[in-house]
Amino acid sequence: MGKREAYVAQLRSVQDWEGFLKKHSGLPGPRGNLELAQAAADAGTLRQFREWLRQDARRAPTNTPGEFVAFCGVLGHGRLLAEGRASAATVLRAAASDPRWRVREAAAMGLQRLGQADMSALLRIVEPWSRGRLLEQRAAAAALCEPALLTSQPQTRRVLRLLDRITRGLARCQDRRSPDFRVLRQGLGYCWSVAVAADPQAGRPLLEKWAESPDPDVQWLVRENLGKARLARVDRRWVAAMKARLARRPA
Repeated sequence: MGKREAYVAQLRSVQDWEGFLKKHSGLPGPRGNLELAQAAADAGTLRQFREWLRQDARRAPTNTPGEFVAFCGVLGHGRLLAEGRASAATVLRAAASDPRWRVREAAAMGLQRLGQADMSALLRIVEPWSRGRLLEQRAAAAALCEPALLTSQPQTRRVLRLLDRITRGLARCQDRRSPDFRVLRQGLGYCWSVAVAADPQAGRPLLEKWAESPDPDVQWLVRENLGKARLARVDRRWVAAMKARLARRPA
């Protein structure tokens, strides 16, 4: 029995799930208990997930056990979405813009549960997100850019087009000092490398195009992606040539 399965068994043996989640959350600390969160999402009910979402940013600030409970509630809605409860997408979309970064991450992870079951359905759901608020765009990109999900060439190319659209929006953004802009930029700083590694033939020309952008934030995200080991494993010589090209451009 793995750790996740063991936690499922433990949860089913206790009455106070929320108390158990808080006690074993790992928070405050650098890393929440992801195995427990996945177990809670596996075994919990809609009623429990809704109750856990009452731990909002006011009641449960960042890096507190209450935040972990909210994380589990969001992740649980990802399971429900994968099982066919369409209304769960609304909860995930709201969580994508939560002020707490762990809750935002739970939204992306919850979407990935749907992607594991039906990648086409995930693409349909996040397509509008890619045109939405900055943090919604970040959640869409982060959810899709998971190597285990990018196994179909047509779907990977849809992901690349979505990243291209989001990057185009980033380059047009006026408020570069907002926290949401920085979060989106940070996400794109790794998402491109995942999608390009999954389909280099389609992905490399797009990243080459963005390498020619005069926008400093776009140049930054291209450099960040070129620094990822996954791209070097795909085509080390191309990465070196791209880095040399960027080095010749004004910072």
